[in-house]
Amino acid sequence: MKLTVVGCSGSFPSADSPCSSYLVEAEGYRVVVDLGNGALGALQRYCGLYEVDAVLLSHLHADHCVDLCAYWVARNYRVEGCPDPVPVYGPHGTAERLARAYDMPEEPGMKEVFDFRTLGNGTFALGPFTVTVARVNHLDSEAYGFRIEHGGRSLVYSGDTGECADLVELASGADLFLCEAAYTDGKETFRAIHLNGREAGEHAAAAGVGRLVLTHIPPWTDAERNRRDAAAVFSGPVDLARPGAVYEL
Repeated sequence: MKLTVVGCSGSFPSADSPCSSYLVEAEGYRVVVDLGNGALGALQRYCGLYEVDAVLLSHLHADHCVDLCAYWVARNYRVEGCPDPVPVYGPHGTAERLARAYDMPEEPGMKEVFDFRTLGNGTFALGPFTVTVARVNHLDSEAYGFRIEHGGRSLVYSGDTGECADLVELASGADLFLCEAAYTDGKETFRAIHLNGREAGEHAAAAGVGRLVLTHIPPWTDAERNRRDAAAVFSGPVDLARPGAVYEL
């Protein structure tokens, strides 16, 4: 299983990175996890536009899903004709939200290009992968974390979340934990929105993961401070997500 970081900036793109997007591959099957602002352009460095087999959306905030609008254009107006609909797994109302974002009628909206499927807690097969979905703690939005498994190896992505016991359970024993760390310990005090670096480290330690990769760090947050805060409470390797970084599992 191979993970490529397409974009990792939190809330809005930085000068160096698009917003959240990750490419997961195994046995020639390609899953794009989130497709935030600017991610579609960067994705083309690692995968052809028509080589994507499925899309997973953690939630419907723009920095995680809005480039599906651009992807609709790329597929719908393809010179050789629109490819078969690609499955897009997202929260309730994903199809309607994206249609509104593009200022088109909700019916048919983008349903002739994307095969929309509704997420919920549970486990399902996706190509060669086993995907487990768990609701996480992000404002009042319907937001999910994902555990993706293949060949006895596991990757867990937090999506956007505040402190969340269900996320610890989802990440239990994972080989790699891709966890958001948007806030700075001692600076932001909002609850049930995002984790800071220390909290991400605490979640990783409680879950007993092999490696922690911090992501979704906004341009105004000191990423290195968050890495140090996480490393102070988690004894395993701690990385900062970087565009183009590849992890082989």
